[in-house]
Amino acid sequence: MTDHLSVARVPTQSASRYLQQLAKHWSHKMTVTFSEEEGVITFPNESRLEMRVSDDTLDLLLRVPAGEDSARMRDVVANHLDRFAFREAPLTFDWQERDA
Repeated sequence: MTDHLSVARVPTQSASRYLQQLAKHWSHKMTVTFSEEEGVITFPNESRLEMRVSDDTLDLLLRVPAGEDSARMRDVVANHLDRFAFREAPLTFDWQERDA
């Protein structure tokens, strides 16, 4: 069984700020590395969120192990980012499934 892979390109002019806020928020409970440009969050269920800032988007790659609920993990990520982006929320998460 392979991992579920979801990608999203989220339009925002505040990508770096949201990336850093999310990383700091989850750094108390999860394994997190981040800079102003990119970040990686590893969840207790071994799911992994990779984030990268571009000019006008926050690019997300979410890897969820087989047997875990990938839709729920996408919702967790989107809901947390929307909280930080309250001035422009809801953000647009156009999740696309990819082969792992």
